[in-house]
Amino acid sequence: MRRSKESGFREFAEARTGHLFRSACLLTSGDTHFAEDLVQETLGRMYVVWGRSSRVGNPAAYAQTVLIRAFLAHQRRRSAQEHPSDEIPETSDIPPGDASLRITLLDALRQLPPKDRAVIVLRYWEDRSVMETAEILNVSSAAVRMRSTRALARLREQLGGSVAEFAA
Repeated sequence: MRRSKESGFREFAEARTGHLFRSACLLTSGDTHFAEDLVQETLGRMYVVWGRSSRVGNPAAYAQTVLIRAFLAHQRRRSAQEHPSDEIPETSDIPPGDASLRITLLDALRQLPPKDRAVIVLRYWEDRSVMETAEILNVSSAAVRMRSTRALARLREQLGGSVAEFAA
């Protein structure tokens, strides 16, 4: 029984880790180390509840919820000794034409409050509905719509015409 639980969880983790990591990178505005920590925490929490099938009806959706809530909890309890950096480290796995756009978008996301950033990632990266996003964040659908509208307006204000020049 235990071996079956472990192999089932291992298959799930191998299939979902990449997707969780990409979502976590967006939430953390490109901080890959923090994103890795969030994914690890998410998978650890998933393992604890893995055997309880009644609690986890849709493991992928539940993992996404755990990831978002772990991110928001970390933002609430962030240590005063931690100071985010404005510099993004050089990486070689970013395609050359994509780097400027990615850095610009991550900088713009970094300027958003954590809950607004979570709404943007869930609604437009994860392509979740307003109701799904509200359920994951444990807020009303009206709050999701309001945060989404406000966050998109802030992104448009920050990015101005710069996104069009990168997309062309």
